[in-house]
Amino acid sequence: MPAPPPIRNDIRRLRFEHGEMTQADLAARIGMTRQTIAAIEQGKYSPSLEAAFRIAQVFGVALERVFQWEG
Repeated sequence: MPAPPPIRNDIRRLRFEHGEMTQADLAARIGMTRQTIAAIEQGKYSPSLEAAFRIAQVFGVALERVFQWEG
């Protein structure tokens, strides 16, 4: 079984807390596809640093509230 990704995120929870924002809504706000947001949420893809900051900015939180390093 593959090891869990060293970066975990709380995007799904944050979307729910922000009016049940959809993956498509978040994607449109940061210039990505819904599929990319889904992959990031599932830990299958690590976003660029710029994209990570954009995601945090959409939710109005610090980067560490969205992404946590568990390496």
